[in-house]
Amino acid sequence: MKSITKLRKIGGSLVATIPKNVVELEGLNEGQTVKIKVEKVKISGFGALKSIGSFTKEDKKWIEGKHFHD
Repeated sequence: MKSITKLRKIGGSLVATIPKNVVELEGLNEGQTVKIKVEKVKISGFGALKSIGSFTKEDKKWIEGKHFHD
């Protein structure tokens, strides 16, 4: 199973948290040894601000660079 997580610093180490749904699906337990493949990923940020609502016509003009021509 694949999952993306953010690293945290604890002391001199970096820690990756395994999400609860992955723990449950894989039947993982504390103290168990697991193999982890590490890859850097680029996060697009798409959908990161779900609570701001839909784009307005003005927002679309701004994105397209047309806001200077009004």
